[in-house]
Amino acid sequence: MRHILFAAAGLSFVASQASAHVKWFAPYIVGAPPQPLGATLGNVWFWTGIVLVLLFFLATRVAEERPLGERVLSGFDRAFSSLWARADDFMHWVIAGFFVAIFAVGGVYLTPDLQTPNDWVSWSQLVIAALVFSRRTQPIAALGILALWVLALRDYDFFHLLDYLALGIAVSGYLLLGASSNEEWRRHRFEVLRWGVAIALMWSSLEKFAYPDWFHPLVEERPFLTFGLPRDVFIPMAGVAEFTMGFGLIWTPLVRRLSAVALFVIFTAAVWPFGRVDLVGHALIMATIVIIAADPERVSHFLPAIRRRIATVPPSLAAALIIFVTGYWGTHRVIYGPDGSEEAQLQTLSTHGPDPEHPHPVSVPTAAPDPSERSSSD
Repeated sequence: MRHILFAAAGLSFVASQASAHVKWFAPYIVGAPPQPLGATLGNVWFWTGIVLVLLFFLATRVAEERPLGERVLSGFDRAFSSLWARADDFMHWVIAGFFVAIFAVGGVYLTPDLQTPNDWVSWSQLVIAALVFSRRTQPIAALGILALWVLALRDYDFFHLLDYLALGIAVSGYLLLGASSNEEWRRHRFEVLRWGVAIALMWSSLEKFAYPDWFHPLVEERPFLTFGLPRDVFIPMAGVAEFTMGFGLIWTPLVRRLSAVALFVIFTAAVWPFGRVDLVGHALIMATIVIIAADPERVSHFLPAIRRRIATVPPSLAAALIIFVTGYWGTHRVIYGPDGSEEAQLQTLSTHGPDPEHPHPVSVPTAAPDPSERSSSD
């Protein structure tokens, strides 16, 4: 079992060097057709990653059913007891700090790659930061977060904004439930956060399978990221690690908490090569991951019988992959068609060709992006 854990830990460390959101650091074309699914399903390194993670999950579930598992969980409880006692204060300060930070950055909706020239957007995010501390005003802050996502639809494609929908709903749901006077509803606020982060991670991980070319500039600029692994080995295995650890956040207590610890290490490690933009952009996810690690809850409220059975781990992971892959490739095809958007077809065959609407490094545009004015030139 020790060798299995080390192998899975190594896979997690591989993912730590590719956890930065690619749209923040490299050119991209959202409307470009994704790589065919067959390319991923025929990739031996994709399946190698799946096997390693399954071994880790199964070994963890076996340990969880024995006294060792309860000792580990009790150790988590003791280590995080002080934080868990002030979990709401912690989340309120992190949410407020995040919105103050993006106010200071200026010119963005909610995240670094959603640029806007409208200065009022930045000020509204500062107001949201001030509203999260009172249960009376938290619903207003929650609605403000959702409103900013909707407003971003004026300037950005719906498919692009799906990257941020689950997390936005999760944070808003947490604030709404936290403000509720109904304790039966309120006690689910951290569970909503956990599911939102899990879904966001599983969705965003699919970029590594759909658009591996987007990651090529990052690997070429920072070759140390792969730790000597060939580029085409590193990217699919990193995608597998990110997806499966997101899946782990919605599984049993020990799997959930170990996945959270691994993800926190991953996101922390990514700050060094990618800097403050990565830290600010992932602040809400990192804070939620800490809360997930601290959460002493032993009861599973959603499909508990399935999650308790060790034999259900492989089919459940397969079902999650099918659901998310179908949603990702299917939604893209519905919106852009089988050949992608017209703008993408005007670009070079490389999906990471230059896109004037999203220049890098990030700078605030002088006018709101207009899809009708896209050009195929630099």
